[in-house]
Amino acid sequence: METKDIAQKIAAAANDKKAKDILLLNMEGLSPVTDFYVICSAGNSTLVKAIADNIEDKLAEAGVHPTHKEGYADARWVLLDYGDVVAHVFLEEERDFYNLEQLWADAPSESFVENTDD
Repeated sequence: METKDIAQKIAAAANDKKAKDILLLNMEGLSPVTDFYVICSAGNSTLVKAIADNIEDKLAEAGVHPTHKEGYADARWVLLDYGDVVAHVFLEEERDFYNLEQLWADAPSESFVENTDD
């Protein structure tokens, strides 16, 4: 599966659980760590966990598993590291505080748009 496809699958899984403001940042050439960040928000910690769980489940169905998971117990900012793609699921106030979009303002970005052609 291509890196962009993994990023899109993460975004779609987050969208399935009503994540807000889903953003894909193309980190190719900007970060030696990863090619894409997928960033999204949730209004409460229960929803943060539900989004993270759905991302893991949907990617596992495609045979893709995270190499690292962080922040799940507190559910304020869950990071799922898939190597070339890293998913960040934030509580809204945590996302505002850390502001990764501003930190990586040089990265080309696109908002997730649900494909309704199915």
